Amino acid sequence: MKGAMPIELNPSQKELTARARDLAQSKFAPRAAEYDRAAAFPEDDFKDLFHAGLLALVVPPEYGGLGLGPYHGNVLTLWLVTKEIAKADLALTRCWEGHVNSLVLLDGIANEEQKKRWFNGVVQNGDIWVAWSGEPQARASSESTSFGTTTTKVEGGYIVDGKKAFATSAGSARWAILLVSTAGPGGARHSSGNVESQLLLACDLSDPSISVDKSWWDPLGMRASASHVVQFNRTFIPEANLIGSPGQYLLDGWQTCFIPHYASTFLGAAEAAYEFALDYVTTQGKAGDPYIQHHIGQSAINVETAYLWLQHVARMWDTGRHPEAQLAGSRARHIIEHLAEDTVKRCIRACGARSLNRPSPLERIYRDLSFYVRHDNDDHILATVGKSLLGQKHDPSFYKP
Repeated sequence: MKGAMPIELNPSQKELTARARDLAQSKFAPRAAEYDRAAAFPEDDFKDLFHAGLLALVVPPEYGGLGLGPYHGNVLTLWLVTKEIAKADLALTRCWEGHVNSLVLLDGIANEEQKKRWFNGVVQNGDIWVAWSGEPQARASSESTSFGTTTTKVEGGYIVDGKKAFATSAGSARWAILLVSTAGPGGARHSSGNVESQLLLACDLSDPSISVDKSWWDPLGMRASASHVVQFNRTFIPEANLIGSPGQYLLDGWQTCFIPHYASTFLGAAEAAYEFALDYVTTQGKAGDPYIQHHIGQSAINVETAYLWLQHVARMWDTGRHPEAQLAGSRARHIIEHLAEDTVKRCIRACGARSLNRPSPLERIYRDLSFYVRHDNDDHILATVGKSLLGQKHDPSFYKP
């Protein structure tokens, strides 16, 4: 950040974030516009992450990784690395989050044989992971297809049949953690079945029964996240690929580990927009305009506030105050979404219409952030925070009313 970062970093944090920053600015940022135009998965970026040793960032050291994450006492470092990647390309960061969060989940609830098998693939081969839940049950007026899977127990495993939407990294990830339900369609977010019907199944995406439909994904932003529709044609998943126990993902609140991680991506968008605007108005000779000074000043304060919120939540995770961290993560995700959106809009006002002309990074940040914050309904997030304060029953994972 241009100006003093409002939090102090230890030497390890400085080294890792600097490594991520150099890679993001030298490699990822120059490619971002091309991947965005083509709505193409950022293959070369993931190859660079692998060769830089960052793809195994959250794999435990005993399996060859660096061991970051919410249950290892150093989650802020992970979030700061994510923030640096987000400054270069939000769509890439969505794919990165899917990979990293999947590995955090494996570290937490996979058995020893599964960890050895799957972490070795990440460390040695650069295997990309993702987690897919999306099965919206209410069809949009513009859609001609419907989504949903059925999961049936058979001898030796499970049969998954049907379609998932918003399947990030589809066509390029090697493994997907499928959030499915034996009670019927809906995944985890949209399922109406009981919690114990929810399963986590690790699916080898090289299975020929799986196909990717790229015709559906043509969004305003986050285009390079390649979040296509995936069709499972009676795909068999062996019993050995069942992760944890039925219902464990929701019962243990695993989604709450990832909510503030999304906020670190929003911070990356805000900081990138702020730094772009600071350079832009300076080179354009507009620094004397008092209204521009207001926008730059408030943008800097927004970014600093977001850092402090992330640090606040990270301390709770890192000191074992997990129930508090789960609720604080939703607070942070809510406020940082609004701080980031306000910052981007202020930067556009300060820079003017030319900043929205491709290939301006501010134009892409505006589109990507506008789309990405819809990942969760912020109204429901805020209502969930209110419910928790009022002592009412609430869903901390997917904010269901």
